[in-house]
Amino acid sequence: MNNRVNFDAQGLAPAVVQDARTGRVLMLGYVTAESLQRTLAEGEVWFYSRSRRELWHKGATSSNRLLLRRVVADCDSDAVLLLVEPTGPTCHTGARSCFFNAIGGEGVVAEGEPADLGPASLVLADLEEVIAQRDRERPEGSYTARLLAGGVDRTAKKVVEEAGEVVIAAKNADPEEIAREMADLWFHSLVLLRSVGVPASAVWDELRRRRG
Repeated sequence: MNNRVNFDAQGLAPAVVQDARTGRVLMLGYVTAESLQRTLAEGEVWFYSRSRRELWHKGATSSNRLLLRRVVADCDSDAVLLLVEPTGPTCHTGARSCFFNAIGGEGVVAEGEPADLGPASLVLADLEEVIAQRDRERPEGSYTARLLAGGVDRTAKKVVEEAGEVVIAAKNADPEEIAREMADLWFHSLVLLRSVGVPASAVWDELRRRRG
């Protein structure tokens, strides 16, 4: 392991954790040769706690684990990037990412970008993640879980229904109604993608291809 990662004098290397599907940076931790070896061997991320001076398995108590997809070292091999699939919120606060405190005032937020929601792409990525979680866990009382349990036919029927509602809203020329109905259509479209096993990233790739 040491011939791949240059650990510091304390035997540590910083590890940036990134969602492999959405690209969102989730957290920063520290790894040792042992924790990295366990991560690679078990397929779930292990860190080293500098305060407790021991290895810790992310999600051991919260069940919000980080499933490893790939490990990449930086150009100097003294830091690593862990590409993962999170099974729930990453931050101990319940947030999906530990990075949510804006610094620098209003200038940090791009014009037209809601400070509390972030870029539209991240909103959609968050929604896709929630849908995936409902699919994995199938919690009782979840509307999304019921849709997915009904299969492609049930979800496709809802997409057609919501598309019709969007058309009616557009004919009514009511901006608020259009936004509400379009949100319903996008949500059900993401559920349909999940039900057929197609990631939303495939749609974004197709749109980029058409634009280019």
